[in-house]
Amino acid sequence: MRKAAQEWAIWLALGACVVMPVRAQLTDSQVQAMRAKIRAALFVPEPLPALDAKSYGSFAPEPGVIAERVTYGTEYGLRIPAIVYRPAKVRGKIPGIVVVNGHGADKTSWYSWYTGVEYARAGAMVVTYDPIGEGERNDEHKDATGEHDRVIDVPGVPERMGGAMMTDAMQGVSYLLSRPEVDGRRIGLLGFSMGSFVASLTGAVDARIHVVFLTGGGDLDGPGGYWDASHMVMCQSGPYKALRFLGDRPAAIFALQARRGPTFIWNGTDDTVVAIPQHGPDFFEDLRKRTIALNGSEQGVFTTYFDPGASHRPGWVTKPAAEWLAEQLHFASWSAKKIAKLPTIRIADWAAAKGVPLNHSAERENRDGGLRALDVDAPKLTPEQLSVLPRSEWERERKQFVYTSWAADAIADAKRVSARGAAAASDDH
Repeated sequence: MRKAAQEWAIWLALGACVVMPVRAQLTDSQVQAMRAKIRAALFVPEPLPALDAKSYGSFAPEPGVIAERVTYGTEYGLRIPAIVYRPAKVRGKIPGIVVVNGHGADKTSWYSWYTGVEYARAGAMVVTYDPIGEGERNDEHKDATGEHDRVIDVPGVPERMGGAMMTDAMQGVSYLLSRPEVDGRRIGLLGFSMGSFVASLTGAVDARIHVVFLTGGGDLDGPGGYWDASHMVMCQSGPYKALRFLGDRPAAIFALQARRGPTFIWNGTDDTVVAIPQHGPDFFEDLRKRTIALNGSEQGVFTTYFDPGASHRPGWVTKPAAEWLAEQLHFASWSAKKIAKLPTIRIADWAAAKGVPLNHSAERENRDGGLRALDVDAPKLTPEQLSVLPRSEWERERKQFVYTSWAADAIADAKRVSARGAAAASDDH
């Protein structure tokens, strides 16, 4: 029982967010310890779950691009459905990219498949997947539901949701590393909106990732700020509050990012969704200085770009973003110089030409509609095309995928930990 009491004490220290600020330059041993504490606080499995990847066939969304339907394992024995885009002809080793979607989005969202096609054309392998509660991981097989936002008022469960989203992104990295075509030194993680939060934490703890691109976010702030006060308790404020033990959470997280590799943060100046008007250049410059102090140098510390007049949108499909990624990941088919010569298209014009529906908010000029993406003639892809499992098979296997399965396991896990702690505390007395 003494061991159980010790384990419970460690869990309490993390769960209660005991502040242990780091003011001096981080040593390598401190970096490793902080990464381990973040993973423990958010219940990210160590080691990661077995991948056990399975293929469900492929199709060609356009000439030169192959889209593979796959599933692979994640926590609690559940599985992730993903569409993996790659060049039809692969010569030598190519880079890999994992796309982490924003709220309500999944692999059927326009920017997911556009990103897959765009960067497969560039010469990369791109993993797009359904986050928990969306698409094939939704209990009703529906998109844009926000199912994971249902607040589960059990201590430790919101933290587990944050950790589950990190685990899913890390399993995307593991999948890429399992592919013989992919160069494990050239892995990128792209996060938009909620995905920017997930990618911020994931990039801080997973040194297998080389570059991180954050858009529509990355403006991590302090106690009582935007991310602490977010009404998205399960995937944002709950997990972020659990990291108070880091002290200056933003600087610590981005210092850990810097030890992993480069990070680019792209935001619209008018993005009120994540409070960029209050978190503008001065905010990021101050955060950068604090990060450099912890990191000990500017090496790897994030750089920023502010898109004038733009609001909340996935900036990584643009030409400047592609040029930056090309410099970092060395695409097999596109250099930064070649990208500079490629044409662009307004997403509203592309959507109209291809018959791709945009919701009322996304149609706006300062949102998705006015975004100038690289014109790769991406086709319209339907939810039916982007479903991994045939519907009849999904119905048979749904417990391996859906939100309610995750919720039941997370609640049971949290209650087991609480009961063990209570028993250990009682034994000590």
